[in-house]
Amino acid sequence: MFSYRKKWLRKIVILTAVVVITPHLISGCFSFRMSPKEIAEYYRDQYHQPVIKKIKFEGRNINFATIGSDSLPMVIFVHGAPGSWNAFRHFLKDADLYSKAQLVAVDRPGYGYSDLGMPETRVAEQSKLLSALFQYNKSGKPAILVGHSLGGPIAARMSINYPKEVGALILVSPSIDPGLEPEEWYRFPLALPFIRWILPASLDMTNREILHLRKELEQMLPLWEEIKAPTTVIQGSKDNLVDPDNAKFAQKMIINAPLKIQVETEADHFIPWNNPGLIKSAILSYLEEVENP
Repeated sequence: MFSYRKKWLRKIVILTAVVVITPHLISGCFSFRMSPKEIAEYYRDQYHQPVIKKIKFEGRNINFATIGSDSLPMVIFVHGAPGSWNAFRHFLKDADLYSKAQLVAVDRPGYGYSDLGMPETRVAEQSKLLSALFQYNKSGKPAILVGHSLGGPIAARMSINYPKEVGALILVSPSIDPGLEPEEWYRFPLALPFIRWILPASLDMTNREILHLRKELEQMLPLWEEIKAPTTVIQGSKDNLVDPDNAKFAQKMIINAPLKIQVETEADHFIPWNNPGLIKSAILSYLEEVENP
């Protein structure tokens, strides 16, 4: 009994140290959202620059960046956790993409400037809130959704709930198999009020989402067969954050749509930054199909 208590006391001490130190490391090393000044500086040399917009939907603020004519097919980027729309900021610099599509990168509810610190842990409700973006699609053609990590199941749920609005899915390192979600002992202590108060908002949002993710994915299990949109899954074999076998789960569950599984042996979890060409190629391929069905 003493050994058991000592083990948990050690864990609590380590967790407390991490909680106290992490905010300082986070603030000193990187940020999960960009200020207007940082956005202006990042796109300073670009002739065409994204526009930042915010809409009110179902009582929530949805912040997003967009570039490209609304008469072009829409591509929506859905980030993981933690994150914000600027996880895809380099794609909004790519003239090969925004000359062919209206690119939309969104802050998911609770992140960035979409009510930071106010999470929506229900995947179905997040997909409903993000469906507000479809009103900006004036092309008459269904949108292409790109979901990375935890953004993957949300993009998939949008395809399930709004099949007429979604023409293709690109799931990048997606967390979609409930059986592969790791059981991390520190998640529950991090959700305690006095620890949450210390955490940066983005990390608090991430922890609260992940605490509910397994249950949310279990609820989606009967729904995967409803996906009809052509789907590409891009997964890195060296992914240490999302089990690469999530790609096998997609192959088993997406049975009523054309499916391409793309496993990259040298890629890790950070494909949007380290291997953006993989995502770009998939987008351009689906855009060509939209234009020439």
